Amino acid sequence: QVQLVESGGGLVQAGGSLRLSCAASGRTFGRFAMGWFRQAPGKEREFVATISGVGVSTYYADSVKGRFTISRDNSKNTVYLQMTSLKPEDTAVYYCAAGPIATSNPPAADYDYWGQGTQVTVSS
Repeated sequence: QVQLVESGGGLVQAGGSLRLSCAASGRTFGRFAMGWFRQAPGKEREFVATISGVGVSTYYADSVKGRFTISRDNSKNTVYLQMTSLKPEDTAVYYCAAGPIATSNPPAADYDYWGQGTQVTVSS
């Protein structure tokens, strides 16, 4: 079992930055690929970024490539999402998730464990 707790969401103006964190419980954190997904009102949950267990491989949705950076610190059981040049369309609840492998554009169903989400609101 892995428990995930996100933090760092908030309200920011367009063009601004935020860093999300996701703290994981358990001693097997490094075995999991970690992903960030988001869900806007009335829309399906969508992939944002993922990182492999040792942090070597990363993948991003085209909509965030070049603006968002995913990273992890296995000594702290934490994964991060640095978000820059934020746009109003980035407004959503952001979820972190743990799964078996990092792949390009994975479906949410590939991930086994989920956090409760953190709200990110970007004003224009």
